[in-house]
Amino acid sequence: MPMTDDWSDLRKWVEDVRSLGEVRLIRGAHWDEQIGAVTDLAQQKENGPAVLFDEIPGYPKGYRVLTNSTGSLRRLSLSCGFGPEPALAAFQRRWREKLENAAPIAPRYVNDGPIMENTLEGEKIDLLLFPAPKWHREDGGRYIGTANANITADPDTGAVNLGTYRVMLTNRPDCLVGWFIKGKDGYFHREKYFRRGKACPIAISFGHHPLVFLIAGNTIPEQLSEYEFIGGIAGEPIEVIRGPVTGLPIPAFSELAIEGEISPTETAPEGPFGEWTGYYTSPCREEPLIKVKALYHRNDPILLGSPPCRPPMEVTWSQRLLRAMSVEDFLRKAGVPGVRGVWYHPAGGSRFLMVIGISQKYPGHSRQAAFAAMGCRTGGFMGRYIIVVDDDIDIRNFDDVLWAVLTRSDPERSVEIVKGCWSSEMDPAIEPGNKGLSSRAIIDACWPYGWRDRAPRRCAADKEVLDEAMSRWGEVLFGSPAESR
Repeated sequence: MPMTDDWSDLRKWVEDVRSLGEVRLIRGAHWDEQIGAVTDLAQQKENGPAVLFDEIPGYPKGYRVLTNSTGSLRRLSLSCGFGPEPALAAFQRRWREKLENAAPIAPRYVNDGPIMENTLEGEKIDLLLFPAPKWHREDGGRYIGTANANITADPDTGAVNLGTYRVMLTNRPDCLVGWFIKGKDGYFHREKYFRRGKACPIAISFGHHPLVFLIAGNTIPEQLSEYEFIGGIAGEPIEVIRGPVTGLPIPAFSELAIEGEISPTETAPEGPFGEWTGYYTSPCREEPLIKVKALYHRNDPILLGSPPCRPPMEVTWSQRLLRAMSVEDFLRKAGVPGVRGVWYHPAGGSRFLMVIGISQKYPGHSRQAAFAAMGCRTGGFMGRYIIVVDDDIDIRNFDDVLWAVLTRSDPERSVEIVKGCWSSEMDPAIEPGNKGLSSRAIIDACWPYGWRDRAPRRCAADKEVLDEAMSRWGEVLFGSPAESR
């Protein structure tokens, strides 16, 4: 079912989520750490509420910050246009249908939209007009961009990319500074311009429908642009405005956006910033300056935020689903048979620990699945451990997975180490100065194919017996003590 005509309006999304009882309004929290602290409390709890901050000291009432937008399965499903479906299996089925039948829907260009309610240019540009938080104490500044969409285009092909790369305020009201991750499309676009001695045009949206953030921050099918994929998920095109300064497409219902250019010669200090690994891994250093040429915002704008912290956090709850399904889809298309499922553990930021469940078909099958998963784009970036388990193990139950590792694997025959893999400066386990590459450990926790038929039998009651016991005596076991008298 397609969404309604104004589906990309964040304000409509807030009202829809409020009707579900999943928005909490916080008044009076300060931009300096307090908004970050409340956000951490909400996002580190699975299915924690979305938080809308208003009456922020020093700012007009109505200048708001929204965090933890996709931190529950119901809000994630609603954001994708599936309705507030609380069932994991139903969400996975709908998302897999979208992946398997990825029908791109190009954005619809319009001449006007809410984002153009206020336009500031020249000396009127002042990014401090908005309550960008300092999320954590040791952050190097106030980060206006944590759930943002950086919009750039390839100077050779014109292909547009949306990417979520952190963006910080500077000591100049008309300038920003950001950190582009090496290996990502936005980084490649910028470097192409720089090699030609030119500034890189950029537009950045800082407040938009959570689906825009969801797609900008994840790996999508390679043949699609983010805008096309957003339209495909929503079932109808997202409306965009061609930026008057750069020509780049800006969401028409964005709350706050800028246009400008990334300088090839001027820099500003950026960082440090507490990243999704739970550490400060990248020090303060000089990064290319983003010169803002035009600033647009709606009346009473809402800044969308998703600050990293020690996992789990907002993005780990959603990305463990989306990344897992992306890898699972890749494995099936690569011809790996018997794949029963893929899962990421949120404690590793939904990157460092991947679990693959298979039904073994032949010798070496488990290793094949692991190496194939490591080779795809989603599974290749900043992984650490890949665990492969038999189909009797619940890949989402880490106690079950760890039991398989501890009882079915032998370190000498079961662990493979792969060196020289794609990593990042955010990797806390790599020595400063040597970041960029890391290793992977593949843990084969399946019974060896050659003698799996002779493996020890599990000592557990049958599911039918357990279900009957729970039905008859569950209240006595787990109810209040008074009920068992």
